[in-house]
Amino acid sequence: MKRRLLSLGIMLLLCSTLATMSAGTAFAGTAVAHTHNSCVNSGGTNTLQGTIDGANYLIQVPSNWNGTLLLYSHGYVFVGSPLRAPDASDPLTAGALLQQGYALAGSSYSQNGWALQQAFHDQIALLNFFDTTCGQPTRTIPWGDSLGGIITAGLVQLFPQRFAGAMPLCGVLAGGIGTWNQALDSAFAFNILLAGSSLPVVHISNPGDAFNKAEAIIQAAQATPQGRARIALVSALGDTPGWFSATSPEPAQNDFATQEQNQFLWSSQVDFAFIFLARAELESRAGGNPSWNIGVDYRDQLERSVDRKEVRALYEQAGLNLDHDLDALNRAPRITPDLPAVFYLNRFITFNGDLDIPVLTMHTTGDGLVVNQDEQTYASVVRESGDSALLRQAFVHRAGHCTFTPAENLAGIQTLIHRLDTGRWDDSTDPDLMNQEASAFGAALNLAPPAFINFRPAPFLRPFAFPDRF
Repeated sequence: MKRRLLSLGIMLLLCSTLATMSAGTAFAGTAVAHTHNSCVNSGGTNTLQGTIDGANYLIQVPSNWNGTLLLYSHGYVFVGSPLRAPDASDPLTAGALLQQGYALAGSSYSQNGWALQQAFHDQIALLNFFDTTCGQPTRTIPWGDSLGGIITAGLVQLFPQRFAGAMPLCGVLAGGIGTWNQALDSAFAFNILLAGSSLPVVHISNPGDAFNKAEAIIQAAQATPQGRARIALVSALGDTPGWFSATSPEPAQNDFATQEQNQFLWSSQVDFAFIFLARAELESRAGGNPSWNIGVDYRDQLERSVDRKEVRALYEQAGLNLDHDLDALNRAPRITPDLPAVFYLNRFITFNGDLDIPVLTMHTTGDGLVVNQDEQTYASVVRESGDSALLRQAFVHRAGHCTFTPAENLAGIQTLIHRLDTGRWDDSTDPDLMNQEASAFGAALNLAPPAFINFRPAPFLRPFAFPDRF
């Protein structure tokens, strides 16, 4: 286990101060002197916008800047969309953070898509610009959601000396290899069992056509008991939860029909766009297919899936032979990767678990795009590296991808600030305490009741490190 010297910024931390929100909520911040205050405008928040190396940026520095900079990394944006540069997850969270004296910064990255390579460069370039223009912060905390979560964790691994702590939200923390391999399993099963091997699941030359065909096939399958059973199996190989809407309660454990309906919604409304459209973009970027299913036993994968009881029940109701379908998957020709693409995806990025700063992750339990099992992979490599004392993981009992309320975001940041100010986690990640802290931010920031929960994710179904051999 590697240990680096604590950054000078952490050693210079002074005691924290309490700032009071207009709603009467105390929120921890650190009042310290920073290098200079050329970006601080006594008349209000100073907003800086521009472009660095082809990436747009947004910086906001409040008049009461407390010396801490929060560097936000945004989620996946499909190619063809404008390059946007948010500096927070949502306007309400941004407003509360600015009111408490935090400076905010964020980059669009110079490219959309699976642009981790560009994001790492562009976020560090933005930090350098901030240091030169506004003064070096007392401490910098990266945070971000979805693809921004994997970028946040990647920044911590690649540039630990630049940061005091980090907060990846709903992050792709299984890393690129595991994430895209597990997505391949679902696409592979869908193609074999429902599409009659008619779809390209790698080397996708016409992603729009493949996506449209897949949508038509899954819509037809959902209309029959046999199709629904097979959709459940496809979903189980990616551990897709049977909970879709953040405004609906989680289905009962034995309500398999509702669970499958929700998995159908995840596939048809969310996941297929990534399985076909985003994979094609990644292949173009990586120079080939980075995924494989050599050596995968799909009977074993189902046995380890959290959805296995649902699959067995729906197959029995439909009068289908589950063993027959699993045998068909295991007999089907395997997909081999293009090694240069694997090397690319391994570089951007596979996690080694080496932490030098405190990290707090957050995830919703009913996330069907980036499943909560991603958190298990990250915790396991951190544990193997001997750095578990630096990691805490919080879970919110809610469906949806990154469906945190502003109050829950703020409670997470407050928890991380507590760790940085005191040098101890104590019981700060206790769900009851975090729910109390979120509630204290008031109705305007609690768009839903706070829902932090004690939760332990199941193991991620796919290996998530670079293989010794294929």
